[in-house]
Amino acid sequence: MEITATFPEQNNNAKSRSRRRDLFELAVVYGMILLVIWTPRSVQPVFWGVAAVSTLAIAGFSFEGLEAMGMCRVNLAQSLWGVAVALAVGLLAVALAVQMNTLHVPPSPVLFFKHYVGYIVWAAIQQLVLQCFFLSRTMRLFEDRTTAVALSASMFAIAHLPNPILTFVCWIFGVASCLFFLRYRNLFPIAMAHAILGISIAITIPGAVDHNMRVGLGYLTYVDKSALVHVVNPPLTNKVIPSPKP
Repeated sequence: MEITATFPEQNNNAKSRSRRRDLFELAVVYGMILLVIWTPRSVQPVFWGVAAVSTLAIAGFSFEGLEAMGMCRVNLAQSLWGVAVALAVGLLAVALAVQMNTLHVPPSPVLFFKHYVGYIVWAAIQQLVLQCFFLSRTMRLFEDRTTAVALSASMFAIAHLPNPILTFVCWIFGVASCLFFLRYRNLFPIAMAHAILGISIAITIPGAVDHNMRVGLGYLTYVDKSALVHVVNPPLTNKVIPSPKP
């Protein structure tokens, strides 16, 4: 049996919204996200606060219900295959990292959870913004679904510049997750898949390569502290100990 899911643009409330309002909300929120990303860390918390409050306010005025946001049990069982695929990709990445000696994980499950619990929440928030804010508005701005998905995924990827690895991965995953959301209308499997793939990148790719998954100004100002340690304190095996003079 085919699984169908309606999108908010089919509702009367969504139809009554003006395209100008959708464009304004999209521009304001995305502009604030880019501003935060490209702001020095010393003042970043201030802009984070403004962006968070503004986004919550706009989302509150546009609230269409939890089911419309995909925070429900609709098609949950049918969509869990997406989580399985993400887990398989993550395990493959770990296996390759073991062979290449690039795997780096916290020494215990407790430390692993403490280290990445914040990222799990952040992955869910990113998908909430992507699907329920970007995609919902681009779907109303453009009649062509392909255009809406491509634009939403591109906005998601651009927010990860200038990190080349994350920008590429986020565009691919952005397209896939938007299509997945349009098919199943459930946010939970996408959020779980995002967390799995993100953690897989974090533990398999060296920080010196992806700058510890930083984006924006943080990527450009990243300093590999492990390299500095070797410069300041070179290994003893590299030191030449002179022989005592007779």
